[in-house]
Amino acid sequence: MKHVDPEALSGALDLSGGNRAVEVKGADEAPETLITKALENLQESVDKRIAEIVAKQADAAKLVERLDKIEAKQNRPGTTVDTVEPSVEKKAFVNFLRSDLNSIDALDRKALTIASDMAAGSVLAPEETSREFIRNLVEFSPIRSIADVRSTGSHTITLPKRLTVTNAKWKGEAVASESSEPTFGDLDIVIKEMTTHVDVGMWLIEDAANDVEAEVRLALAEDFGAKEGLAFVSGSLAVEPEGFMVNADVPEALNGHATELQADALISMIYSLPAAYRNAGSFVMNGTTLATIRKLKDGAGNYLWQPAYTAGQPETILGRPVVEVTDMPDIAADAFPIAFGAFKQAYRIYDRIELAVRPNPYLLATEGKIRFHARRRVGAGVVRPDALRKLKIATV
Repeated sequence: MKHVDPEALSGALDLSGGNRAVEVKGADEAPETLITKALENLQESVDKRIAEIVAKQADAAKLVERLDKIEAKQNRPGTTVDTVEPSVEKKAFVNFLRSDLNSIDALDRKALTIASDMAAGSVLAPEETSREFIRNLVEFSPIRSIADVRSTGSHTITLPKRLTVTNAKWKGEAVASESSEPTFGDLDIVIKEMTTHVDVGMWLIEDAANDVEAEVRLALAEDFGAKEGLAFVSGSLAVEPEGFMVNADVPEALNGHATELQADALISMIYSLPAAYRNAGSFVMNGTTLATIRKLKDGAGNYLWQPAYTAGQPETILGRPVVEVTDMPDIAADAFPIAFGAFKQAYRIYDRIELAVRPNPYLLATEGKIRFHARRRVGAGVVRPDALRKLKIATV
């Protein structure tokens, strides 16, 4: 028999599969014995590997069987993929769909009913919430459109004024002239401040279908505009801008009747102004007074009111434009319902700080709210009283 090298046989029978190796030891034994032992070890390793594979296949079969059962269970009617126990309302709704409202028990009917019988379809057909806001009307006087509006960087504006001119006189030959000099003064327009704040819940801002912050800003802008317009007309407090209707230096024109508006009074008021201001003048009044004037007629029966026949041109009274100002008073005894004058020359507005709205999410954070701070700084006043007239409903 041919001699077999034990080391060569060991290398030839080295099985790396399955992380096992069969080694032939004992070089002193007979070659036949070594081969027999090597084959026995190899057979034992193969059998063990096959057993492991069969065991894994059995486990996989069990897993597939379990998945099939879960899938079949989930495919049953009325089941969902949720592992959470369905709510009482959901169970009641499922029972309602399987039968009808009268067939389910009282407990399910109570859990299902969230509306009266008068709105039986409201549960399955809810109302639609529109994103459009229906806002209340906020009117304010458009004084800015007729006044002289400027900006400033200071808290007070001082305007130098010339009070009188020189006193020149006619004289004869070789007569000495007399000295004279104009007098001067100043006018101070102080900047005023208007403030407020609004507290809004964080949940409302986060969960609302509409932009709550934008609505808050719009409401603040309209409120500040209305309060500002009112102050420009009749502001008389120390903390308000001066209104042109309360300035004591603005001359008055009498109506000539204690209660009823007279057409002649309007003519007299116009021509009481110097020509330089008269030709640039405008009437200012509210809608109620405007309606009364539209009914006035001259001696020939013609209405004093003249409609505008050209697009973009204002309607006129006695040839002068009319501005409707909401905050002007109504016609009444001793009231001043109408003003006339060159407002661009007579009334001046100084803007210091435009409307500023600043959210503060920290001040009320523990209460779950955001505070919106709003402020505005503006000053105004009459700089040329002689360019205005106000009509008083009185005889004296």
